[in-house]
Amino acid sequence: MSDFMLMIVFILYFFSVGILTLYGLNSHVMVYLFKRQVKHCTEEDRVLLEKFYAHHDAHDLPKVTSQIPIYNEMNVAERVIDAVTAFDYPNEKHEIQVLDDSTDETSQVIARKIESLRSTGIMITHIRRSSREGYKAGALTYGIERAQGEFLAIFDADFVPPHDFLRKTIPFFVLDPQLGFIQSRWGHLNRNENLLTRLQSFVLDGLFVIEQSARDWNHLFMGFNGTAGILRKQAILDSGNWKDDTLTEDLDLSFRMQLAGWKTRYLLDVVSPSEIPRDIHAFKNQQFRWAKGTTQTAMKLLPSIWQSGCPFFKKFQATLQLTHHLAHPLMVLLILITPVLLLTERMYFPRGILAGVGGILLLSFMGPSRLYWTAQKYLNTRWSKQMLSLPLLVCLSGGLAINNSKAVFEALLGKRSEFIRTPKQGNLAKIQYKPTTNLLFILEIVFGLWNLLGISLYITHHNYFVGYIFFLYALGSLYIGGLSFLYFRRYLRYQRHLPSPR
Repeated sequence: MSDFMLMIVFILYFFSVGILTLYGLNSHVMVYLFKRQVKHCTEEDRVLLEKFYAHHDAHDLPKVTSQIPIYNEMNVAERVIDAVTAFDYPNEKHEIQVLDDSTDETSQVIARKIESLRSTGIMITHIRRSSREGYKAGALTYGIERAQGEFLAIFDADFVPPHDFLRKTIPFFVLDPQLGFIQSRWGHLNRNENLLTRLQSFVLDGLFVIEQSARDWNHLFMGFNGTAGILRKQAILDSGNWKDDTLTEDLDLSFRMQLAGWKTRYLLDVVSPSEIPRDIHAFKNQQFRWAKGTTQTAMKLLPSIWQSGCPFFKKFQATLQLTHHLAHPLMVLLILITPVLLLTERMYFPRGILAGVGGILLLSFMGPSRLYWTAQKYLNTRWSKQMLSLPLLVCLSGGLAINNSKAVFEALLGKRSEFIRTPKQGNLAKIQYKPTTNLLFILEIVFGLWNLLGISLYITHHNYFVGYIFFLYALGSLYIGGLSFLYFRRYLRYQRHLPSPR
């Protein structure tokens, strides 16, 4: 390898290490911001609710429209409708919209359900569009135009919100006319169904216990997660309404609302359970959509964020939040080029520099694990036992590297793609929805094998810590790739047994 090419590889190497280190260290920042506010903010939420209901009754509650966007979710449609209609809120002040874009039997199931509910006095409407234009964003916009409520509560089909959801959230809007939206914490209905759902629950707990709390309580930008939350209608309209130019229309709108001056509130102790994807391709499709949509939102809004009058730290944290999926292509790049550098045998640095850099890298590497561990400790789970799962979370992240890198590159290149929903099965699946699949597992398996080569080189050079990281990424890539391959075979068998079109 020429000196010029080697220099380019070194630059890419240290750039990747530097950015990944920044993301890892920021996990420690999130934990610190969470811990310093958690007691005060959760107690403040409790006190405000008690004071509100000490001086107000049902007549003081505003009208709310609950929106349930649904697309081909026959297994769970009735469940979410039952949960929302069971809200402990005055019937005359609670309108329910089922925004149904389904193209299968789900529409008939919903129609029958709504007909029976209307006879009991519940204010519920079945809204159908002529096309699925704009996907979820389009459905929500269509619903807003017909909504009577001052506030809009949104629940995806896989959620089962608690009966007191509105009573625990709406008072904050009444007390603060500048409050734009509220986000509640996601719970997990099928947390312990299999290894994949358990690992996903750890990651989601890290986001919804630590990160969302830390951002909101410290007056940073906080993203709306698209469901299990409430938005003020006027704030939506003032901010330009829902847009379908990204795959994360919720994140896009919530950041635009905050740029327009609206406040946010995160309620850590209001929990809305949902169903975690139990299938590897459903999970990868969901992660792809989130990674691509977040990157699209970053490209769209970061210029406005940095041109705003927000404090530097707030802008910096917004940048890390919106670009964090860049960690996946950077990790892929790092793993691809490191064995090349080792083979040149020209990676020599003084021991003092190696010790300092190694210490920072170790601290950075421990950041996400500390964040997940702190979340489990707060939730009073058997967190000491859960420590054993932390290496598996690194494996999961490594296994998603190829899938999410593809999503990031598509966003950077401006490639549009269809909004692919994550199908849910419910407790008693009436129909087996099959998510779309692809041949990306081939690259994932090849990436895992390349990691094994890296392990052998690191062991040869006595760099056991980095070899350990390579091992976890190899394990994750082969796990995700292997599961995807098995699913792909089942998917082909499923396709072969479908009845031929007439």
